[in-house]
Amino acid sequence: MSRKPDPAQPGVDASRRQLVALAGATAATAAGSLLPSAASAAGKPTLKIGFISPLTGPLGGFGEADPFVLDLVRKKTAGGVSIGGTTYAIELIGRDTQSDPSRASQLAKDLINNQKIDLMLTTSTPEVVNPVADACEASGMPCLSTVDPWESWYFGRGAKPGQPSPFKWTYHFSFGTEEFAKMYLATWALIPTNKKVGVLYPNDADGNALRAHLVPELKKGGYTIVDPGAYQDGTTDFSSQISRFKSEGVQIITGAPIPPDFITFLRQAAQQGLVHRLKIVMPAKFGLFPSDIAALGELGYKVASGAYWSPAFPYVSPVVGLGGQNLVDAYEKATGKQWTQQLGASLALIDAGFAALKASGAPKDKAKVAAAMKVLDTVTTVGRINFPKGPVPNVATAPIIGSQWVKAKAGSRFKLSFPTVEHADDPKVAIQAKLLPYA
Repeated sequence: MSRKPDPAQPGVDASRRQLVALAGATAATAAGSLLPSAASAAGKPTLKIGFISPLTGPLGGFGEADPFVLDLVRKKTAGGVSIGGTTYAIELIGRDTQSDPSRASQLAKDLINNQKIDLMLTTSTPEVVNPVADACEASGMPCLSTVDPWESWYFGRGAKPGQPSPFKWTYHFSFGTEEFAKMYLATWALIPTNKKVGVLYPNDADGNALRAHLVPELKKGGYTIVDPGAYQDGTTDFSSQISRFKSEGVQIITGAPIPPDFITFLRQAAQQGLVHRLKIVMPAKFGLFPSDIAALGELGYKVASGAYWSPAFPYVSPVVGLGGQNLVDAYEKATGKQWTQQLGASLALIDAGFAALKASGAPKDKAKVAAAMKVLDTVTTVGRINFPKGPVPNVATAPIIGSQWVKAKAGSRFKLSFPTVEHADDPKVAIQAKLLPYA
């Protein structure tokens, strides 16, 4: 798939060593006043930062690495952070939504009204991010978020196409349907199929946004979409969808089901004779983490997925000084668990949040922090985040790339491997141009 190189990044043909060197140099420059001061932060004014994500419940896979990320940042900033000539102590307050949107809203209000935070950070799906952002918008609290398709965040919260943004305090960076479409079209082209795609889009913010904005792009790419219609999260019987997919000869499965629902669907698809006909299984909200695939057993192998971060991304966190394989190694050593892509995404959220605080020059002034987000252009663990570039006000895009779960090589520490199979415009990552047929 032909791509135009980002002039701010190295060309497609640059070597991996050059990429890492450039990323390291860029990060080192950006890190200058973000890394902790050598002096103790004791007695200094404190910046309180809320961090809301799902650690438990159906979306718990998204938050699995967050305690490690928050502890890593706390250790790296223990000496304080210098902004505008003042050294501030950092208090990073993590909260678990338990995958409940109502609880997410309540937690946000508590952090705003009772904990008196200066900045809100939140990540992982509309069920978490949207209610937190809404609470912040209503309260005049600067909020930065990620890992929620930007259309789900922007239009799902009431913005209208072609009209001015209704948001003053809330900003978001994430992949969107354009990034999804590029990923799917590039990845699916690696295997010959009949181009018939069965979609599972629930009646929620993700499902509605992807149906409205992604499906037309897939049709333009020459794919026939078989859509049995919206269903409710928590559905336990997918027989009607499976029957429709079988009757229309579907060879590709995608959609945005929550993880428990996709596990139910794929197990029933195996029981009802659909699985052996499938060449590509690539949902958008499932298969992101090792725990998802482990829950499926043998059915999990060769499930494909999007990756919004991997060790192949050649960027170093300006806040903690780690990225790529070094970040993975630190996580796996500390936790004994296999890395997850949210590790880099959550750290990137903190990178961008700290960059906004620094750029404001007055991190206790909420209006100045929000104004800094509006023009924020910074390098994070997932790459460059450029709000002035758009695509709409309050939003910056981030890459997502095609990957696939395969059995790890003999002697590997973990049973699963998650290699990249398709590359994006930014960053230019190593390519394994091979996708294995699912069945």
